Amino acid sequence: MREHRQGSLSPASPALAGRFIEDALRNPHNRALLAGLPALALPDAWLVAGCLFQSVWNLQGGRSPEAGIRDYDLFYFDATDLSAEAERRVDERVQRHFSGLPVTIETKNQARVHTWYAEYFGASYAASLCAQDGIDRFLVDCTCVGLQPGDGLPTLYAPHGLQALYEGVLRPNPRCHQPRLYAAKAADYQARWPWLRVLDSFAVPA
Repeated sequence: MREHRQGSLSPASPALAGRFIEDALRNPHNRALLAGLPALALPDAWLVAGCLFQSVWNLQGGRSPEAGIRDYDLFYFDATDLSAEAERRVDERVQRHFSGLPVTIETKNQARVHTWYAEYFGASYAASLCAQDGIDRFLVDCTCVGLQPGDGLPTLYAPHGLQALYEGVLRPNPRCHQPRLYAAKAADYQARWPWLRVLDSFAVPA
């Protein structure tokens, strides 16, 4: 399993990393999930993706940070049991633990994604070694973000940095070459936040 340290695991500047964490935590549901996650003792657990970067976009658009967020994604990594049943049992624990939150929570074991991805999406998916590998492979590069509870501030993982996220520039992630899925995902984001700029794989920002 890949090792990581507390703090920022991102090429972003400390100032921008701090801004991102502050913005993400302005969403009270993100705060509650990060605060409650350690009690579940899930291995290599992270709060990831839309609930984080969409909170940022909401704030930039003058909306409440939690507005329109469809679900809240939790990743963990447990290679000791790759069955769907084991994942379902973990999800049931998560749902009970956070039953007081008025949000939809999706819990996925990143150790087993390769067992179902090809059948579901029609493309190969290499086995992951840790939960961060799952974050690495979101369709849009600037959306590859995750927060993990820490002793103080959460640990930030953002392998592509944060500049494009704050500039609203969407590019396909070279680690997940799925042009059709990328186009659909980017179009959905742009419909919800019209100021976003969608680039193809050969474009460069103006």
